[in-house]
Amino acid sequence: MTVKLNIDMMKEFGAIVRFHRKQAGLSRIDLADIAGVGKTVIYDIENGKDSVRLNTLLKILNALNISVSVDSPLMAQFKAGDNAKG
Repeated sequence: MTVKLNIDMMKEFGAIVRFHRKQAGLSRIDLADIAGVGKTVIYDIENGKDSVRLNTLLKILNALNISVSVDSPLMAQFKAGDNAKG
């Protein structure tokens, strides 16, 4: 499954991944090996490619110890258990 995110969001994700990778002293190849993905995908993400597999992005974020949260005006309702209605 390919997830398309807003192009500006992917540029920001790319900058975050690049920053964390460099702070960790990792090359793109090192990060790809740790995350279990191809080295090209690291380049693609760091350069804001607007389509990427969600599971691939999550592997990379996990390898860099970056967490992602989901928020919306309905999250409190969801967490209260109202998500079973549908």
